[in-house]
Amino acid sequence: MPMTDFSSIAPRDKAEILAQALPYIRQFHGKTMVIKYGGNAMTDPELQADFAEDVVLLKLVGMNPVVVHGGGPQIEAALSRLGKKGQFIQGMRVTDAETMEVVEWVLAGEVQQDIVGLINQAGGKAVGLTGRDGGLIRAQKLKMVDASDPTKEHDIGQVGDIVSIDPSVVMALQDDQFIPVISPIGFGEENESYNINADVVAGKLATVLKAEKLLLLTNTPGVLDKAGKLLTNLSAREIDELFADGTISGGMLPKIAGALDAAKSGVNSVHIVDGRVPHALLLEILTDQAYGTMIRSH
Repeated sequence: MPMTDFSSIAPRDKAEILAQALPYIRQFHGKTMVIKYGGNAMTDPELQADFAEDVVLLKLVGMNPVVVHGGGPQIEAALSRLGKKGQFIQGMRVTDAETMEVVEWVLAGEVQQDIVGLINQAGGKAVGLTGRDGGLIRAQKLKMVDASDPTKEHDIGQVGDIVSIDPSVVMALQDDQFIPVISPIGFGEENESYNINADVVAGKLATVLKAEKLLLLTNTPGVLDKAGKLLTNLSAREIDELFADGTISGGMLPKIAGALDAAKSGVNSVHIVDGRVPHALLLEILTDQAYGTMIRSH
């Protein structure tokens, strides 16, 4: 693992850097941090290692990180190996029974276990869960209304909408020394499986766990204004205005909508963090420097 050379930094400066983190460590001790892990941070080996170290450090200084992950590119790759072409309607993956099987084994098998392994390798004790474990995520079929014709509904298969979250299994783990790593798969009335958007799961989980922060790792610097400048600090009301005038659009819409729900439902702050920056997670939580957009609840 390549280490950056810090030998040129004077010991006193190192101590100064560490001391700067102290008020944040004190403020967030014992608090829950829900982290949506995705984008480059999830596919670049060096950023993967940084992420795992960050999560372990947060746990060691007394915070409770809970990781929720996606896996779009990995699902795509697995489907194409089987000769299946991914089909999307209004940005959502159409999930027939065969696709759902692939989604389950890619997310809960490959991707989740890779993350668990990385965290354990960095000195943590990660435990993988899906929404089935401990009855964590109860779901129902997502009803997708056509964007241009509200009387029309699209059938996108086993894509789920969250009915309820029972966080007791997550709380039991985090109160011990474990770091939960959650795949966004829910179960329905008939024990059927549902593929759920990972940002939505992270937002809802943060609300139910009364998390201090929800951090969404993305491949963007954060929310940009019309001139392309980073907006580092926004209130829920300001976000509503950015929706209205079209500043926030496209792929950012569902992410921000989920973030906004969490902020309005009691999560203290939601951070959209640039996952392409090494150790972005630590920098966002333990320093004054903004590495993304923070959405305040009020």
